[in-house]
Amino acid sequence: MTPTLYDDPDLFDELLPASQAQVSFYVTLALRERDEVLALACGSGQIIVPIASKGVPASGLDSSSKMLSAARRRAVSAGAPVEFVEGDMREFDLGRQFALIFVARNSLLHLSEHEDFDGFFSSVRRHLKPNGVLAFDVFNPSVELLARPRGQRFSVMRVASPSRGELTVEAMNDYDRHSQVNRATWFVSTPEKRDAWVFPLHLRSIFPQELPALLAVRGFRLVRRDGDFGGGPFTSPSMNQVCQCELA
Repeated sequence: MTPTLYDDPDLFDELLPASQAQVSFYVTLALRERDEVLALACGSGQIIVPIASKGVPASGLDSSSKMLSAARRRAVSAGAPVEFVEGDMREFDLGRQFALIFVARNSLLHLSEHEDFDGFFSSVRRHLKPNGVLAFDVFNPSVELLARPRGQRFSVMRVASPSRGELTVEAMNDYDRHSQVNRATWFVSTPEKRDAWVFPLHLRSIFPQELPALLAVRGFRLVRRDGDFGGGPFTSPSMNQVCQCELA
């Protein structure tokens, strides 16, 4: 099986730490609801643990046992009670409903097929309270980035790692316009070793005009879409689509 970035939670957290703005956005939503919260694709717990630390009843679901182990360690370290469940966000049954269900940091874009979205939204409908909120954030697709030629490496980021030195991340795109899926490859290098890790990273694009229809056909209504985590308006240059939805 091809290794993925999610097989190494420590590396994931070094490369992709949740920003304070992201954490604050979801913590604020959770505190507003003041009821049970479920994080889907919760990863290493970077967001759901701070929510639980505020006294909100919190659960997290993820398909990676390694990421969940890291999330449990984070929760124990923070003294925050979180119920973690290994499962697929396309089909899960926790036997109860939640006031807030969220999918943070582009994780919704791991769904690529219509059947994936059907299963996801069906599972969320079963678990969302009648007046509950489904929240998620996905990037606002950049045509310029997606149109980069196949086989061409481009720089993604540089990250200072206390234990590994400066990590350099490059990527190659392979965007399929029919499926709207970018089958990218990430190359992570250390000062001592070029391409120390090579990971696939497949993400679907959801374009702004497509998003409300994708929700509506599956029984949801887009209530609010911001362009950032501070409540800024969503416009063409916005990097993100930060969304709050309700049952239609």
